[in-house]
Amino acid sequence: MEIKQIALGSQGLVVPDIGLGCMGMTGFEEGHMYGPADEQEAIATIHRSLELGGNFLDTADLYGPLKNEQLIARAIAGKRKDFIIATKFGWEINDENKVTWAINGKKAYVKKALERSLKNLNTDYIDLYYMHRLDKNTPIEETVEAMGELVREGKVGYIGLSEVSSETVRRAHAVHPVTAVQSEYSLFERTVEERGVLNTLKELGIGFVAYSPLGRGFLSGQIKTLDDLPENDFRRAMPRFQGGHFDKNIELVKAIEAMAAEKQITSSQLALAWIMAKGIVPIPGTKRRKYLEQNIAATKIQLSEADLAQLESIVPLGTDTGAPYDEFGMGLND
Repeated sequence: MEIKQIALGSQGLVVPDIGLGCMGMTGFEEGHMYGPADEQEAIATIHRSLELGGNFLDTADLYGPLKNEQLIARAIAGKRKDFIIATKFGWEINDENKVTWAINGKKAYVKKALERSLKNLNTDYIDLYYMHRLDKNTPIEETVEAMGELVREGKVGYIGLSEVSSETVRRAHAVHPVTAVQSEYSLFERTVEERGVLNTLKELGIGFVAYSPLGRGFLSGQIKTLDDLPENDFRRAMPRFQGGHFDKNIELVKAIEAMAAEKQITSSQLALAWIMAKGIVPIPGTKRRKYLEQNIAATKIQLSEADLAQLESIVPLGTDTGAPYDEFGMGLND
């Protein structure tokens, strides 16, 4: 199966039109992000992705912390040049490899984080290096200047930002060309559209990467009750999965599933095809080959204007499906 290659932004980076989010492949400190993971199956999933043309992997030093990058290093050993690796920095990780839960965008920390990621990924360059969250106590110019220096040193190919406002994007782009912005985006989460961020990216020639394109698993249709989430799953703390929001979202998913069934595809595939129809690169996370293959098959689905309109009438822009994070998490977005 040939996956279409597209330019991500206008700086020269070319990627498949779907990527692979790797976060769920490792646990997080004492718990799991999306239920327990099996390292062998996770590595097999990365290898299968490559066989199918899916060589764009997304990770971050935060995941694990550090364990996710180390897993990817094991998966890509001997095949580094075949992959496009994106990782992120910004959540401060101390010398004991513990997350301090502060955001650090200071120049010295950017360099330190990059060296640590290179070591964990067992590589000498990172294709796309993102600032994971904005450090509100450090001018974005200082952070991006440090990132630009890493590009000039040949340690980073392209730079990106995550969960930022139009104003931050403009300020950053003026210091060093930004290739991509990554934010949560799905039929259930369209804040970047409502706030005009997508228009700003279009204007500046910056690509957009959508994480959680299946609404944290909601749009897969596999979550029917809260009991479908493991006890220590972090989603239980999200407003989207609580109370009235949960019940309302289940109804929306049923309508999306009905439309998918008419097309003889899954609701996940429909949700991904909707994103790709907009020229956006989704990076659905999975740790199993079965779901990876389904996700990649979505690249072949062509939706008409009428299909897109029908989907957007089910979940119109501005629909309140519940905040994607708790209050602490929301406060960290730009």
